[in-house]
Amino acid sequence: MDDNFENLKIMVIDDSKTIRRTAETLLKKVGCEVITATDGFDALAKIADSQPDIVFVDIMMPRLDGYQTCALIKNNSAFQKTPVIMLSSKDGLFDKAKGRIVGSDQYLTKPFSKDELLNTIRQYVPTAEQ
Repeated sequence: MDDNFENLKIMVIDDSKTIRRTAETLLKKVGCEVITATDGFDALAKIADSQPDIVFVDIMMPRLDGYQTCALIKNNSAFQKTPVIMLSSKDGLFDKAKGRIVGSDQYLTKPFSKDELLNTIRQYVPTAEQ
């Protein structure tokens, strides 16, 4: 499999340094540019400058949680079409439903594998096709 993830900008929003570092390492290995944010406020401050192709956002975060962050991203006309993937350590139906309501495109349960991460990107970012 020869994926083209070059020049893809991926934003990872998570208050866990471990998750941010893991995702960043995996994504940089396949050629992505990675923008990390520690919470929703941090992400909103960076998103306009970075213009990511896809956003991964943790649900459970201090100050501004993943649902609020996703809703704010999706309510901005510049980012309405940007895929937002919710990250959660719980695989709950309620969480998935709530994520859909605020406009998230998919839901990934932590800890995620490299394949799960890359397959999700492939699904939403056409340039990541083989």
